[in-house]
Amino acid sequence: MTESAIILKSAGSKRHRAEARFRAYGLIAIAISLSFLLVMIGSITMRGTGAFKQTFVQIEVNLPAEKLDPEGTRDPEVLRKARYGKLLKSALRDQFPDAKKRADKKSLYKLVSSTAEYSIRDQVAANPSLVGGTHPFWVRASSDVDQYIKGAIDGSLEESQRRVNDKQIAWIESLEAGGNIESRFNTQFFTGGDSREPEQAGIMGAVVGSALTLLICFLLAFPIGVLAAVYLEEFSAKGRINRFIEVNINNLAAVPSIVYGLLGLAILLNVFNLPRSTPLVGGMVLALMTLPTIIIASRSSLRAVPPSIREAAFGLGASKVQTTFHHVVPLAMPGMLTGSIIGMAQALGETAPLLMIGMVAFIVDVPGGVTEAATALPVQIFLWADSPERGFMEKTSAAILVLLGFLVIMNLAAVYLRRRLEIRW
Repeated sequence: MTESAIILKSAGSKRHRAEARFRAYGLIAIAISLSFLLVMIGSITMRGTGAFKQTFVQIEVNLPAEKLDPEGTRDPEVLRKARYGKLLKSALRDQFPDAKKRADKKSLYKLVSSTAEYSIRDQVAANPSLVGGTHPFWVRASSDVDQYIKGAIDGSLEESQRRVNDKQIAWIESLEAGGNIESRFNTQFFTGGDSREPEQAGIMGAVVGSALTLLICFLLAFPIGVLAAVYLEEFSAKGRINRFIEVNINNLAAVPSIVYGLLGLAILLNVFNLPRSTPLVGGMVLALMTLPTIIIASRSSLRAVPPSIREAAFGLGASKVQTTFHHVVPLAMPGMLTGSIIGMAQALGETAPLLMIGMVAFIVDVPGGVTEAATALPVQIFLWADSPERGFMEKTSAAILVLLGFLVIMNLAAVYLRRRLEIRW
């Protein structure tokens, strides 16, 4: 073997070793990234799975007819106006007669949720035949009892270091021994609105608010973005103005989202006096933020259509408008839809612009329209994360899991549409 051949072989082996090291570094980087992702998702899942279950307590409640329905009409509206709180407290005292001091009674009443009386009221109004007897009712336990049952509160700690005192633990153990405590799937988390009580808080209001906000965002951003991309790519002259607009669109895509919130606050609220904290304003702000992404994705899709399609249409006598909207745009639509869905997914996770327009308000009711006060799921997570109660910690993690689920679904939909609809040239 000649000297030059030996040198070439040595250089080739060095190059192969360098390429092997580069691939190894890439695999290591991917493994580290996946490990961090798994740790994060695992931590959130461990914290949030408890929110999908809720502790219920069974209480024997006496329902005297003279207090609930003196006239004996059994009218549900009359039954709803009765005071069930006193009946519930009396039932608790009868079940645990050792609670005689005022402090013990207050601790006893804290075994159940503050909304337990309304649960009894609704059951009695739905079934008036219950009036006049003593019946068992399953009501929600308080957040502290729920956390103790789930093991989040350590009963071995000193009494001063936990929110459940020794007498409450004794009463809880008594209820468990009698089969009067059980854990159920927490439907309230998915069907209820926000609440100041952790055991009553749900995400339905935030989910509906996010859905209405994204609807307004899509209705505004998609047609405007697609038409802007079509004009810039197919009709405008390729000169300085076009390049200037393209540069600015790319710059707008990198602007921090809170700037769009400030824009919405300054113009939409202060100038046009649109209603604060509504999906209408939130959708308009997110549409402004999403427009650059949709325009860039749509222009890329239009560029991907082969020039032969345009030339064939022109050769058959089609006009520029006919060629664009009958041939080019339909072929580019899968890419446009994919970019729009990814932009919507980005908008779904935004918090800062919505905070600036007032969607941080405490909203209990589920919004019924785009002009009603509402909140969004990321903002709801932000509010719960700032709450001091332990029960909101697991609600925060559970809401994050729901939000991640929506984001994964939207991204999978984008991938599916691209693979299903795209045409390979």
